[in-house]
Amino acid sequence: MFKNKFIDYITLIDNELEEIISPMNKYQSIMYESIRYSLFSGGKRLRPVLLLITYNMFSKDTKLALPYAASIEMIHTYSLIHDDLPSMDNDDYRRGKLTAHKMFGEALAILSGDALLNLAFETMLKANMENNDQRAIRASNEISKSAGYSGMILGQVIDMYERELDVKEILYMYSLKTGELIRASITSGAILGGASEKHIAVLDEFGKNLGLSFQIQDDILDFEKDKDMDKLTLSKYYSKEQLIELINYHNDKCKNLLKQLDGLNTSPFEYLVDELAYREI
Repeated sequence: MFKNKFIDYITLIDNELEEIISPMNKYQSIMYESIRYSLFSGGKRLRPVLLLITYNMFSKDTKLALPYAASIEMIHTYSLIHDDLPSMDNDDYRRGKLTAHKMFGEALAILSGDALLNLAFETMLKANMENNDQRAIRASNEISKSAGYSGMILGQVIDMYERELDVKEILYMYSLKTGELIRASITSGAILGGASEKHIAVLDEFGKNLGLSFQIQDDILDFEKDKDMDKLTLSKYYSKEQLIELINYHNDKCKNLLKQLDGLNTSPFEYLVDELAYREI
């Protein structure tokens, strides 16, 4: 049942993205192929789905939330395009396919990432003007902060330039680089849906813990590779068994937080907590 609902959400998000990036002139067509290649490369659509799940806990008019869900996916995709560049992680493949700069060249990959980031904010601002709603403005601000100077980008800077980090510092980096967009997806969905301040605060904390368990599972999936590369992840300090214990700790916190949301349908999140943390890809 839950999987079917998630597929429905993904279909709505994909249709919204197709409409947003559809080229309006021949020059945009140059970027369109590159942007579409990265946007539709088999990603899980986790972040926009989290936004829609949370939004639908408080409001049923999903159409109003779609521009913000699509914007989060565009921000996430731009970050992956830039992460893969030779000047950053220098990856040739993502999800089993050539990365954008390998497929279209470095210049177009950079420009496509830039275009997606700007298009995300253009999309949210347009929706804000149409809705004329303070909740929409607040949600846009939440997403903006999570993606930038004090959020995801700061996490990327720490990852690239800090060569020695202890466990606490690595978890802080994770909370920014991976966790912030996950947290903001949930929190902005609650804000858009008209949640109370109490519910927003609980869901915000839930998002922080879900983001950490999601990233720690990445460490488990890449454990041998990271050890061989001496990569600065939790695998440098913890065994696989200890990483599983850490995931269980954050999952328990997630489940306890959901119990505080009396009267709300939290079953999709209850399903996702274990599904995401113990995934195999």
